[in-house]
Amino acid sequence: MPPDPTDERRLEAIDRECMTRAIAAGARARCAAPPNPWVGAVLRTTDGRVHEGATRRPGQAHAEVVAIDSAGADARGSTLYVTLEPCDHQGRTPPCTEAILAAGVARVVVGIEDPDPLVAGRGLDRLRAAGVRVDVGVQAEHVTHQLRPYLKHRSTGRPWVVLKLAATTDGGTAAPNGSSQWITSPEARADGHRLRAESDAILVGAGTIRRDDPSLTVRDFRDPAVPERGGLDPRRIVLGAAPPDAAVRPCTEMKGDLGDVLDQLGEEGVVQLLVEGGASVAGEFHRAGLVDRYVVYLAPALFGGNDARGLFGGHGAFDVAELWRGRFTSVERIGTDLRVELEALEPDARS
Repeated sequence: MPPDPTDERRLEAIDRECMTRAIAAGARARCAAPPNPWVGAVLRTTDGRVHEGATRRPGQAHAEVVAIDSAGADARGSTLYVTLEPCDHQGRTPPCTEAILAAGVARVVVGIEDPDPLVAGRGLDRLRAAGVRVDVGVQAEHVTHQLRPYLKHRSTGRPWVVLKLAATTDGGTAAPNGSSQWITSPEARADGHRLRAESDAILVGAGTIRRDDPSLTVRDFRDPAVPERGGLDPRRIVLGAAPPDAAVRPCTEMKGDLGDVLDQLGEEGVVQLLVEGGASVAGEFHRAGLVDRYVVYLAPALFGGNDARGLFGGHGAFDVAELWRGRFTSVERIGTDLRVELEALEPDARS
């Protein structure tokens, strides 16, 4: 007897709703989970009750296990929704596939497969071989967007690079006398600290260290998933040499080709790298085509001349035809400022 179309549509609607909730749960783990992926899970019992889970700190439970533990004995016969393919290898924690099979889950719905060579289809194969129904691709576009830093790192070995910039509306980042604190509002600065908290490492040039002596902490951001104050501070990378008494210490001093720097950081487990400048470093990353996401905080302020320092140091496009072209992905008001996000166009969209 063919399936009832009404039942199929109802199941599709439930799948979309539960995966949407799993994506939201994953978002709550954004600062806690790295360098692990920030995965969300929803377990729907046979009587329709829902239990959510999100990946915890490294070495602690993954999202699937959190949801299963929440359901207890009610997990038997349930459907588990998880944004990323469950792991099937022993790492800091046991394989999630074992927990799924032990709990008697009947069906697993996965947003996307995991490109990590240690997973890469193994989790799906293990579940199917054990008789679990597995469906892949529900809300895949949204999950892919949420996990882009992780997916790039596992696919290329390099971190996802976010370039953060702050400027007046006319593009100035520092006055002619070198002063730059503070162009943006406290709310914008706190939002910038959220970006730091989401990143595994933050990179600045030695010139910025000598000029501003920043500490590069997340002191203005709090996340309930990581209650301890120092739990979110990223690793601090300085291009060049930092003074012995710099506030940024302890830090890692690096030099050389930027591509080699990214390769090394990727090998060391940096999934997302936040580049905060200064202008020379920002210009070098931009011109090398190494930036995945631009985040620009614009203050409603004007230097009103052409002698303020701009967003990028070095030589830019000589001709309008050589302009870098991207697309706006987000514009949001933060305090009195605007946060504008840009990304490069896909190669087939540049012609």
